Amino acid sequence: MKQMTFKVANKIIWFSSALLGILMAVPKIAERHFNIYETIANSVITFLFTLFVWYYNMVTLPVYSSRDIAKGFSVGRLVKNLLLGIAVMFLLACLQQFLLTHLEFGPQMLMIEVRGILLSLTFYMFIHLLYQSYHNQQVSIELERSRTDNLGAQFELLRQQVNPHFLFNSLNTLKYMAESGDEHTVDFILKLSNFYRFTLESRKLDLIKVSQELEIMDAYVYLLRARFEEGIDLTVSVDKGLHNSLMPPFTLQLLVENCIKHNIVSLDRPLKIRVYSDGGFIIVQNNIQLKKVPEASTGMGLENINQRYVHLLGKEIEIRPSENLFTIKLPVIYEYSHN
Repeated sequence: MKQMTFKVANKIIWFSSALLGILMAVPKIAERHFNIYETIANSVITFLFTLFVWYYNMVTLPVYSSRDIAKGFSVGRLVKNLLLGIAVMFLLACLQQFLLTHLEFGPQMLMIEVRGILLSLTFYMFIHLLYQSYHNQQVSIELERSRTDNLGAQFELLRQQVNPHFLFNSLNTLKYMAESGDEHTVDFILKLSNFYRFTLESRKLDLIKVSQELEIMDAYVYLLRARFEEGIDLTVSVDKGLHNSLMPPFTLQLLVENCIKHNIVSLDRPLKIRVYSDGGFIIVQNNIQLKKVPEASTGMGLENINQRYVHLLGKEIEIRPSENLFTIKLPVIYEYSHN
């Protein structure tokens, strides 16, 4: 995975360092024999060491790998951090002794070293936890982006499946109608043109109005009826109030295509398809009369539609097969959340 840069604002680093320096001065101020020079020296040492700990950890963080993050805290880095902190605090203690020669070096150095260890340990764990949280958040974002891109590519491929076979069959039907002088030839050409115009206009959209989707389905079914005649019995009764709601383009067309793909369609055994609304759903339902030799299927059609609804609405479609009917319930998508 690509390495990501983790940063903490300089303002936060300097403010927190100054605040710790001031807090360390409070016990000195409360002493009976208050010495302003010792207090200032004590605060400055804490301030400088906190700055060092912040920036040292920030510089070394980018060398962490995702493997290190997965393992948790690195004991080796922690020990290295503590040893370096002890060394830096020793130098600061020597500086304080040089400026304030009246202080006893031993007790002062011990107090400063203990403070340094506590600050090093606390900041190491705190910054590491921040970095781990940041890293996990970035991974989640990348996974979601990859999932979305993959889902879009799958759905685009699914929509493109409409073109080759359907166009081939439609052109064969058109050829037959033209040769036989069918009076509906012109209407067929217009519907075919409209259908592919819808395809071009909607292919880049995530959502279109239900009224537009019904037009796409109507054009598609008209073309199918030129082949199957009364073998397809489609009834549509979607509430007018839902015509301005939304759905992913070609959803209804793909569901009708799915019905025809898996069931017998003939004049003797017409395939009855209902598209209607009920509550917060638009429902596609057909009677089951499965083909003896089923067509090859990847099983991705319904799953792609379901994933689109999960992605766009956070809800799954409902698939309810029974002995005689196959029902798919599509949640209604409104333009505004308050609906």
